[in-house]
Amino acid sequence: MTTIADRVARPPPVGALALAASIPAVAGLSAGEREVRIDLFRGLALWLIYIDHVSPDVLDWFTIRSYGFSDAAEIFIFISGYTAAFVYGRAMQRFGFVIGTARIFRRVWSIYLAHVFLVTIYLAEIYFLATSIGNPLYLQEMGVLDFLRDPGEVLLQTLLLRFRPLNIDVLPLYVVLMTFLPFTLWLMKWQADVTLALSGVLYFLTWYFDWHLSAYPNSFWAFNPFAWQLLFVFGAWCALGGARRVAIICSSPVTTVISFAYLFAAFFVTMTWYFPQLSHLIPHRLEQWIYPIDKTDLDILRFAHFLALAAVTVRFVPKDWRGLNSPWLRPLVLCGQHSLNIFCLGVFLAFAGYFVLFETNAGIGLHFLVGFIGIVLMTAVAWLNGWYKRSDAKAAAWRGPEGNADFVGGG
Repeated sequence: MTTIADRVARPPPVGALALAASIPAVAGLSAGEREVRIDLFRGLALWLIYIDHVSPDVLDWFTIRSYGFSDAAEIFIFISGYTAAFVYGRAMQRFGFVIGTARIFRRVWSIYLAHVFLVTIYLAEIYFLATSIGNPLYLQEMGVLDFLRDPGEVLLQTLLLRFRPLNIDVLPLYVVLMTFLPFTLWLMKWQADVTLALSGVLYFLTWYFDWHLSAYPNSFWAFNPFAWQLLFVFGAWCALGGARRVAIICSSPVTTVISFAYLFAAFFVTMTWYFPQLSHLIPHRLEQWIYPIDKTDLDILRFAHFLALAAVTVRFVPKDWRGLNSPWLRPLVLCGQHSLNIFCLGVFLAFAGYFVLFETNAGIGLHFLVGFIGIVLMTAVAWLNGWYKRSDAKAAAWRGPEGNADFVGGG
């Protein structure tokens, strides 16, 4: 379930009041207002992740990773940092550092539980489908054989975030990044630019000293937190006023030209992975310099590619773009509003779809059908989650203080 791009990119053998007063207004939004673009592109990232997992050899021609250095993971982590700082920075501003930190850790706990639950269900899904047809290759490909050999140890390593079957590496990374969010916000209240600079220093030290986290049984984290924290912190920096400060740069025609030029260059390099006859057009010294384009440690070329995409997006999809209210984009927005649930569902559906496609030796038509069905199911679950939330809000408003008292007092 890897693409040529992945094979190329594989690496070689103070006080609460002071904090509240210092956190700037987040993104210029009023209380209760949502940044629809964030939900839209987070939903897009979830769809792209699902498509890349369910049909890595056919449908990924319709995802961004086949046309450049970065992929949906960069979008998801940046938006996670942006949203986390937006939500919990505002909570710290209103309630103080201690309560804000408590809310962050409550969110960390929910993500951690989602990860453990997902691993459990995922292992059961893979085992059931693999044994139902007597094909142990799925157990090996998805990293389940270790669980069958020593289930007790694997469950312990799962709780320690060290055992991860294929395709669920984002959630452990998210747990780690969110765990250090209170410290990040505390630093940003002191000096946001210095915090971002320190994040960059950690990133470069990670590359220089080859810092990493080990994974069970004998590998490394697919997303190195020491490196990927840069994208998360950059998202938080943008949410806490950085985006407004660089708005003039992003809107500059020079920035747009440079961004398009870099995107085109990345597109050309990517095409050489699929069409080797083009590879002779790339100078040998340039190849030696750019390869490997490492995803595990967030290669600087991937980060730059994401920045170019972000600059172009901000330029041509402004906050007040009328298309954001289009019913055609509503499914993406819905999925983005319930990202944790939809990510877990997408992982589960992706393996089921991959299993069907592989076992039936499917043609392109069935690939599109499986991709479409998965997206429909993800959208339906997102709508259902939204309906439950709206129903709970209406019930709470209808009960009011007296209604709540009656509810609590009733049997």
